[in-house]
Amino acid sequence: MPITPTPIALSRADVQAAATDGLITETQAHALWERWSALSSAGSVPVASAVPATHDSGPAFGFTNVLYYFGGMVAIGAMSLFMTLGFEAMGAGGLLAIALAYLLACLKVADTFQTRSLKVPAGILATLAVVLVPLVVWCAQSLMGWWPPGGDPSFSAYHSQINWRWLTLEFATLVAGAVMLWRYKLPFMVMPLAVTVWYMSMDAANALMQHEGFDWEFTRDVSLVFGLGTCTLAMWVDLRSRRSKDVHARQDFAFWLYLFGAIMFWGGLSLRDSNNEWGKLGYCLINGVLVFGGAVINRRVFTVLGAFGVAGYLGYLAHRVFQDSLLFPFALTLLGLGFVAMGVWWQRHEADIHARLRRYLPRVLQVTDGAVR
Repeated sequence: MPITPTPIALSRADVQAAATDGLITETQAHALWERWSALSSAGSVPVASAVPATHDSGPAFGFTNVLYYFGGMVAIGAMSLFMTLGFEAMGAGGLLAIALAYLLACLKVADTFQTRSLKVPAGILATLAVVLVPLVVWCAQSLMGWWPPGGDPSFSAYHSQINWRWLTLEFATLVAGAVMLWRYKLPFMVMPLAVTVWYMSMDAANALMQHEGFDWEFTRDVSLVFGLGTCTLAMWVDLRSRRSKDVHARQDFAFWLYLFGAIMFWGGLSLRDSNNEWGKLGYCLINGVLVFGGAVINRRVFTVLGAFGVAGYLGYLAHRVFQDSLLFPFALTLLGLGFVAMGVWWQRHEADIHARLRRYLPRVLQVTDGAVR
């Protein structure tokens, strides 16, 4: 009795993984994918259907999701950025009771949404629960008399003032957020964790400067180091997500880490003042690496920030080095048009360029074929 083939969905990453495991050769993997892609384009799809990469790129942009996120951000802002002194007049005990009630209610509603497969609103409610953690910790510390003396004693200053006393709130948020992220596995929950790491970079610098006074250059360098660390963590999370066989784990958990990590690193790098032309040229080259590196790993935040850096260096050349040169504007125009032409060429050959560039990456990174973010 003939066996009826069951259609399955394969991505290029799955075929590449088979080559990595030694089941087929690299040449065979490439040939198989090209054949399946051609058959798919011709309308004759074989048993193993050629589909885009299975890495979940997140919810589609639509009016419903706009309402979800707008309402969620308003609620998150109410419990964080817009916490007023009038609300704090209830006292630490009353505020703790309200915060815990909000937190438990958010988790309960998030559970309900998740059972109904409403991932976006579930992620927003779970994120609101994470945002409430520093408020709960602040209330508990105040009630027990564990709040360090000095500084602004009100929670409303948490989002506006840099102070080492916030570090306990930030550590607690990271721990609680990691536990809840493990529980719900919803990518938007990473957002408050990434913001917390950003806050922690500034508060940690403040803690290390207690005896020597404020030094913005030291703060800048700490931001740069934290940015590098956050980007490294984001890459690790990205690799685990893409290589996971669990459908829930294959969501884009690295997006917010990449975003805030890149901003911290690029901000710290851009604030460094170089007194010589070689240093400024080095800054331009680093930004050029960000532009092409972001294209290779499909993370646009690096490409955008790198483009800003290169544009800033070209602006410096126009106003300082070649201020009196008549030829520089024409040369810069040609350079700009050259970038436009390069963009057109890149768009036409983007898939082949990505495939070629990834051959130079470590093998563990070569199977991270996914949707462009």
